[in-house]
Amino acid sequence: MSSLTLSVVTPMYNEREAVDHFVARLRPVLDGLGVTYEVVAVDDGSADATVARLLQLRADWPQLRIVSLRRNAGHQAALAAGLRSAHGDYVVSIDADLQDPPETIGEMLAVAREQGVEVVYGVRNDRSTDTVFKRRTAGVYYWTMRRLVGPWVSDQAGDFRLMSRTVVDVLNGLPEQRPVYRLVVPSLGFSSAEVTYVRAERVAGETKYPLSKMIKLTLDSVTSFSATPLRIATWLGLLSFLLCLALIVSGLVAWGLGAVVPGWTSLYIAVLLLGGVQLICLGLLGEYIGRIYAALQNRPQYLIAMDTADEETTEAVELAGRR
Repeated sequence: MSSLTLSVVTPMYNEREAVDHFVARLRPVLDGLGVTYEVVAVDDGSADATVARLLQLRADWPQLRIVSLRRNAGHQAALAAGLRSAHGDYVVSIDADLQDPPETIGEMLAVAREQGVEVVYGVRNDRSTDTVFKRRTAGVYYWTMRRLVGPWVSDQAGDFRLMSRTVVDVLNGLPEQRPVYRLVVPSLGFSSAEVTYVRAERVAGETKYPLSKMIKLTLDSVTSFSATPLRIATWLGLLSFLLCLALIVSGLVAWGLGAVVPGWTSLYIAVLLLGGVQLICLGLLGEYIGRIYAALQNRPQYLIAMDTADEETTEAVELAGRR
């Protein structure tokens, strides 16, 4: 067991407007728990003054640790960097937008200790502050994941969770290039419990999960956890083959009855159908091959530019900031 009881991992990307609000609510909660802790703020290549403000706050809060990535690697990659950097016996992951309340962390820790479970999920029992579009798309995502990945995927649990050191070590040892932790963690089968909360509005700034990133998350989730799309491609190919056989039979019958007339409609439909199915199948195969290629390259998800746990790096950054 380490000397730290709790690590709080917080991925941040262009969160300058939210940082002060987040720290103002998080610090009193952690100070009141009566345990040793650290806060690992992972800056995901922010283009604003997020890191500069974090360094200022760290001067008055020694438990705050800053890990800065060299470029924007994405939310899940930043979360992976935080998990690998965390030293606590328990690790909580939470975003800085305050949609997930820091006050719930104490309840999570108490549940983990009292019930002896390895994972405590933060489950939203009220998402009325989210837009209708956000709720609908999230519902479709989790509905799809439960059918492709397994029934253990909660439809209201995101990346706000508490994990034991055992779970974190297992996650850090996985060879996956693009882990989707909201699916990976429940799939491991560790003992778990849930803590419910009301999802609040974002405290400041803009959402870091626009439609494009939601689509990418969905694609990563599907291709990382299921070969079902490949089976769909197989079934589409089979259906198109059967349809072609039906067209051949109908053509032979028409020829036998002497009802053959020049026409392009059936040929046009057949060509479009076959071409569309083939392109879909090739696209699905390409997605999997691309991930195999990335795995063979074995390039790192992220590179750390600065970690304030390294005092020499901290002094160099602070000196550069004074110049």
